[in-house]
Amino acid sequence: MDDLFRNTPGCDAAAKPSVPVACAVLTVSDTRDLANDRGGNAVVSYLEQAGHTIVERHLVADDIDAIRRYVSLVRVGQEAEALLITGGTGIAPRDLTCEALETLYTKPLPGYGELLRMLSYHDIGPAAMLSRASGGLVGQLVVLSMPGSVKAVELAMQKIIVPQLSHLVREANKS
Repeated sequence: MDDLFRNTPGCDAAAKPSVPVACAVLTVSDTRDLANDRGGNAVVSYLEQAGHTIVERHLVADDIDAIRRYVSLVRVGQEAEALLITGGTGIAPRDLTCEALETLYTKPLPGYGELLRMLSYHDIGPAAMLSRASGGLVGQLVVLSMPGSVKAVELAMQKIIVPQLSHLVREANKS
C-alpha cells in the first residue's frame, strides 16, 4: 500500500489518512451483481487498505431515478461522509450516472473529472474523452463517480481519491 502513496505526487506513506472516512460504495449497472462487480470490489479494497470504513455497499440499475433515490438516501442517512460510484459514466445510451448526479450537486468539483481524464489520457490516449466521470458535493456528502472498468477504478483510487479523500471530507465539513 505504501507504493500507492509513494507514486502519487505530493503524497507519501506518511500521508495516510489520520481520520478514517465513512464511505458508501455504489455500483451502477444492469449487468453486474455484487458477486461479479470487480470495479466495486476494487473501490472497497482500496478504501479499506487506506483505513477508511465502508458503511454501505449497494448496486442499482442504470436508471436516473434509482441513482437519485440512492444518493438521497445516503445524504439523509448522515452515516456516510463520502459516496464513491462506479459505472454509468460513458456515452452509451444506458450510461446515466452523470445525468442523475449533476442535478443533485450543490457544489460541483469539475477538477476531479478533468484530472481523471488527463491521467487516463496518459494510459489510453484519446479514448479518455469517453469518460464523463464527475464529482461534487451533495450537501456535505462528497460524491465521486468513475467508470466501471477495473483499470479506471484503480487509476482513480490510486492517484486521486485515496490521497485526497480525507482532505475533501474535511473541507466539505468546515463551518
